[in-house]
Amino acid sequence: MSDLVITPAEAQTLPGLFRLRVQRTPEACAYRFFDALNGAWTDLTWRDMAREVARWQAALAREKMQPGDRVAIMARNSRFWVIFDQAALALGLVLVPLYTEDRVDNVSYVLRDSGARLLVIGGPGQWDRLQRKLQDLSGVKRIISIAEIPQPQDKRLVVLDEWLDRDYTAPPLPELKAEALATIVYTSGTTGAPKGVMLSHWNILSNAYSGSQTVPITAGNVFLSFLPLSHTLERTVGYYLPMMAGATVAHSRGISELSRDLHIIKPSALISVPRIFERVYARLREQLDHGPRLARLLFQITVDTGWRRFQYMQGRSGWHPALLLWPLLKRVVADKVTERLGGRLRVAISGGAALAPEISRVLVALGVPILQGYGLTEASPVVSVNRLDDNIPESIGPALPGVAVNLGEHSELLVRGDSVMLGYWNNEPATAAVLDAGGWLHTGDKARIEGKHIFITGRLKDIIVLANGEKVSPTDMELAITTDPLFEQVVILGEARPFLSALAVLNRTHWRQLMQINGLADAAVNEKNTEKILLDRIAGLLHEFPGHAQIHRLHCVTESWTIENDLLTATLKVKRKQILEKYAAEIVAMYAGHTI
Repeated sequence: MSDLVITPAEAQTLPGLFRLRVQRTPEACAYRFFDALNGAWTDLTWRDMAREVARWQAALAREKMQPGDRVAIMARNSRFWVIFDQAALALGLVLVPLYTEDRVDNVSYVLRDSGARLLVIGGPGQWDRLQRKLQDLSGVKRIISIAEIPQPQDKRLVVLDEWLDRDYTAPPLPELKAEALATIVYTSGTTGAPKGVMLSHWNILSNAYSGSQTVPITAGNVFLSFLPLSHTLERTVGYYLPMMAGATVAHSRGISELSRDLHIIKPSALISVPRIFERVYARLREQLDHGPRLARLLFQITVDTGWRRFQYMQGRSGWHPALLLWPLLKRVVADKVTERLGGRLRVAISGGAALAPEISRVLVALGVPILQGYGLTEASPVVSVNRLDDNIPESIGPALPGVAVNLGEHSELLVRGDSVMLGYWNNEPATAAVLDAGGWLHTGDKARIEGKHIFITGRLKDIIVLANGEKVSPTDMELAITTDPLFEQVVILGEARPFLSALAVLNRTHWRQLMQINGLADAAVNEKNTEKILLDRIAGLLHEFPGHAQIHRLHCVTESWTIENDLLTATLKVKRKQILEKYAAEIVAMYAGHTI
């Protein structure tokens, strides 16, 4: 490992990590951002960042807050997010990250529950939404907007340029301990109110360092940061880990510009949730479905050969003459796919949710270096991840160094180590429910362990028990169905019912094309003929599942489940309870008078 990598023992705290990075590589490029005024990408060195952090610290000191006070940020990924985080942490303040697109009710709850005294927002977008909840934000004494807001009516609100002084004196910094509380991250649970996960400086440092020992990241790496920094995976692996290694982070302009940013930045490292890879795969499928048969055949040969090569490189199969075709297939087919991700990727971490095995297999075979991992906010967050030289895509990899895993009752995955949280903020009963006396964190996920590799097999609470006693884990079925670009989102149900049914969001374009092909262009989405066509399509996707794990009724919509309509969490997980409530009448109709 490079001597430029900073260890937790050297850093002790997150601001200690930042100070050491500035000392070791002051003139190296720390962050890259798009300057809209000049229309160009601009670099900031670590020395540049240190100056800005000191300036923000002086402004924060004027707010007369004490170590341990909570401060919140609701802004997109940018240098400002990092600067505020480092300035606040060095003063002993506790950072509470918020999702920029989260529902206002959730934001209001988090601000009240955490007791946040200061809030940084991105600009008019967040302010327009928050104004409706001003009566619930009385505990917030100062609101700082990074961008200009015309004619603000609230005396607490100030624009960043006015809040910062040109001439300033850096304030004295308190002495911090490694075990001190650094951040409270609210989990966007699919049921109930969010819980505030308390993470210490040491929790996060130990997790980032374990990640750096697992996936080779050096000062030459360039990350493209687009997963929200309010997501602990991006914060630990896409922010603190690069700082440890001295790598550069470029902040994307947003999802709408992601394709262009990938092409321009050409990152060597990428942190993502499965949705990005699902979109790449869906686009491939769409192009192949509308392309010539020869193109589909060539693509399949490339995938088969690429997978054979991958298995050979992993040491799981022998050499085969077909591998002689790879250089040609790579140039003609595979490189066109990897170029969509910039063409320089050395590692792509997929976490936050399961990536469908078929999607992972295809992209890995084409040369996209996807390492699927697993984690949860309560573990800072990474528990396990595949390695470049030991990658079983359908697994979540071996545990990180320093992280212990075990299987508890009902094969529940248990986790213990320095990265496990301090507990939930002001919620001892919830803490006791997941942290046992031995320090094991109960994840709620079922797993099996083969050798060192961990495989998630379901959720303890998500098992569907049919009326005949047959048990079904819906997660794998839902993943299998959504590999078809026709089905954007799916929830399978059937608890205590005679058979399984599903609620699905259809891609409008693909649905219209399917109906035209079947001569039903004017058919409604839930007519009998339409349902039969869609059920037949789903049956093909589930042909490897047991007979009782098949869908017999289907209700479809074309309006997506989103954060805004409260059917997705801020981390894009489906809220099953809310969806089942929204479509309660449709569910009753699907089962009315039907048995099998």
